[in-house]
Amino acid sequence: MAGGFVGGGVSERAHLYEYRITGYFIFACIVAALGGSLFGYDLGVSGGVTSMDDFLKEFFPKVYRRKQMHLKETDYCKYDNQILTLFTSSLYFVGLVSTFAASHVTRNKGRRASIIVGSISFFLGAVLNAAAINIAMLIIGRIFLGIGIGFGNQEEGKDFYLGTAG
Repeated sequence: MAGGFVGGGVSERAHLYEYRITGYFIFACIVAALGGSLFGYDLGVSGGVTSMDDFLKEFFPKVYRRKQMHLKETDYCKYDNQILTLFTSSLYFVGLVSTFAASHVTRNKGRRASIIVGSISFFLGAVLNAAAINIAMLIIGRIFLGIGIGFGNQEEGKDFYLGTAG
């Protein structure tokens, strides 16, 4: 029966669902926060980088010129460049999709292979973004970083689920 009521009274099983904070619950919250921090950290970094004048001059000159024309106005919703949006969002979309691929790799090849794929992806993404000389290199680097985050996020959750974190 919906609502947990029997004949207007509290269900006999209500005591089974009492509020308790356990070590497991606290640890689950920490693991969830760490997984979210992978995306949150990148959001803070990429948001700061995409508003830097040197970055905009080098990779998005149209956005930079538009920003310079409207210096006395707020920057809110002025970055309406589709390529800049692709640069920012590619990591998050690929991270989501690669989490499912990471699950498949872990199931078929083991956790070690999954961790190696994630680590190599992080490395390649960092190298490509650091050495980027054009927008394509930036976006491909972000895609590799997204794969690394997706694999890392999946492994973090699996560690917690299996009780092997730490």
